[in-house]
Amino acid sequence: MARSKLAASVAAMVLATSSAGAQVPQTILYGAAYYDEYTPVDRVDEDARMMKAAGITVVRIAESTWGTLEPQPNVFNFSHIDRTLAAMNREGIKVIIGTPTYAVPTWLARQHPDILLQPGAYGPRQNMDITNPHYRAAAERVIVALIDHVKDDPAVIGYQVDNETKPFGTSGPNVQAAFVAAMKTKWSSLDDLNKAWGLDYWSNRINSWDDFPSVNASINASMTNAFQAFQRGLVTDFLAWQADLVRRHARPGQFVTQNFDLDWRGYSYGIQPDVNHWEAAKALDVAGIDIYHPSQEKLTGTEIAFGGDVARSMRGGANYLVIETQAQGFPEWTPFPGQLRLQAFSHLASGAKMVEYWHWATTTNAFETYWRGLLTQDYKPNPVYDEAKTIGADLKRLGPKLADMKKTNRVALYVSNAALSAFDSFKINTHDFKGNADRTPVTYNEVVRGFYDALYRQNIEVDLISPSSTVPLDQYKLIVVPALYAASDAEIAKLNDCAKAGAHVLYSFKSGFSDENTKVRFAAQPGGIAQAAGVTYQLFTVPEGVSLAGDPFGVGAADNKARWWMEMLTPTTATVVARYQSPSWPAAAAVTRNSWGSGEVTYVGFMPTDALAEKILADAAKRAGIDVPAVHWPIIVRGGTLTNGHPVRYVLNYSATAQATPALVSGTELLSGRAVTRGKPIDLPAWGVAILEGESATP
Repeated sequence: MARSKLAASVAAMVLATSSAGAQVPQTILYGAAYYDEYTPVDRVDEDARMMKAAGITVVRIAESTWGTLEPQPNVFNFSHIDRTLAAMNREGIKVIIGTPTYAVPTWLARQHPDILLQPGAYGPRQNMDITNPHYRAAAERVIVALIDHVKDDPAVIGYQVDNETKPFGTSGPNVQAAFVAAMKTKWSSLDDLNKAWGLDYWSNRINSWDDFPSVNASINASMTNAFQAFQRGLVTDFLAWQADLVRRHARPGQFVTQNFDLDWRGYSYGIQPDVNHWEAAKALDVAGIDIYHPSQEKLTGTEIAFGGDVARSMRGGANYLVIETQAQGFPEWTPFPGQLRLQAFSHLASGAKMVEYWHWATTTNAFETYWRGLLTQDYKPNPVYDEAKTIGADLKRLGPKLADMKKTNRVALYVSNAALSAFDSFKINTHDFKGNADRTPVTYNEVVRGFYDALYRQNIEVDLISPSSTVPLDQYKLIVVPALYAASDAEIAKLNDCAKAGAHVLYSFKSGFSDENTKVRFAAQPGGIAQAAGVTYQLFTVPEGVSLAGDPFGVGAADNKARWWMEMLTPTTATVVARYQSPSWPAAAAVTRNSWGSGEVTYVGFMPTDALAEKILADAAKRAGIDVPAVHWPIIVRGGTLTNGHPVRYVLNYSATAQATPALVSGTELLSGRAVTRGKPIDLPAWGVAILEGESATP
């Protein structure tokens, strides 16, 4: 793609539309990634038989081995794909084909070394510029050849475009030029841009478009974050390009998806900084996601729920595919007995329509030798495989009933890529309560997860919404807005208007501080939130030894603490819910509540401890008319409505001890077939799960 075409494409953000006839089968798919290319011996037929015995109904293939598929330019070898398709057809297993574009072959790197982001550093995957015209031309050739070859095979039900796509830091001359072209389109003049970004600072002012510098060394957060937004747009554009290309060659009815990933901290953790999932998912027929999480004693289910809620929310509440999750994974993730079942049904509890492991069998060499699949390197049955067989048997029986569960949540967590970039430009350097500096600064995702996790532990289900969401905000009774550091006046007004119309909006600290250009508002803070929240502030600090006066939420001395950040709030029209208590600071307001139109706005001027966050959010939920279940983690209850109109509740025991918990509906426990009565206890073993179907259709 030429520079001018790239700039025009990204500036216009022309997105492919979903295929009207594309659909996922009406059941729960259960599967694994499979690579005949990696196996140490010829065993594709045996693997397919073992898969069928385990209840595996789908495999993902082909996305990782471009160099095997196209060993030389325009010379294709489909033998591994054909062998796998033939074996899966014999066993009645469906196939998702991945486009192999995330790891480039050696010949392409030799012919066009300019495609590599790290010159001369061939080997790592995703080391390519996704805008490079040589890369795009080669990618198009292999995609078209692959889709044309497999599209008519009866096993093939859909396609995954690329793999965990991100911009990968691409910022070469081609991308810099496209960024400048996009800024020319966005800004009416350089004077406006200089003013909005504050470029007079340190003589960064740009007086001619020809002088526009590379952003790679920028010290200006406005410029840096504008470029990061542009890079996210490159991902949206790239996936839309691939999706459109695949559809032009696919068989009608085959779907297009992508396996988005999340921010990573040794496992899937938070909102992806490098992709706007809500924009990128518009080009897909169904959203897909990769979710990896701690296991053994550290298995809480939070990452499964968070990732699922993100994926479901990408396309306005539609069901989604878990394209990758762990069977064994890292050695420290090898699941305890019962955990594989618990994890699988936990994905379904958030609205997943497929659970697929990465991967079927552990590789015998290379980078991921110790990332273990359902099978270990001996390719023989093992306790994890045996447990997978029980899941497969249950899904064969219950899959059609459980598929396409719908949720109607009345609580939303509002997240923003722009706020993430802006917040993380000025991460909080925290101190613990003894005054010792923490090792790493606090990030946006830690604030988001602090509020999300507090809702999760209390079984308050949420949707995750963003400025790009298509879901009307007025369907929510409570909207929780953590650290909306950068936002336009219109964006803030939209949230305030929800409160005015009758909702409860809860803002956290560091919200409204800067505009959409990461320029601090020349106004009383928190900017456009101030009037609706009935509060303002001028001073802030990192708290040390600061508590809330009188322990107003009853959490006890150890948890009654302000951490990470502390804004000293001055109410204008708001009621003070809590004040700070410190031997040094005056007793400024810490939590306030203000009537705004027909609703309310709560402002939390600090980061609560986990226990305190739960109490604050429970109070807001109750005031918004949301029922807060009496059941608390480690018992997690999630559910929705089945296609037959009956309510369904997944009851999940994230504990190494047996638990008894009251049934929330009367009806049938689907895994055992036994009757249950609302309010009567149901017994769950360690790491156990129950699925309750209510007797009658929901109103």
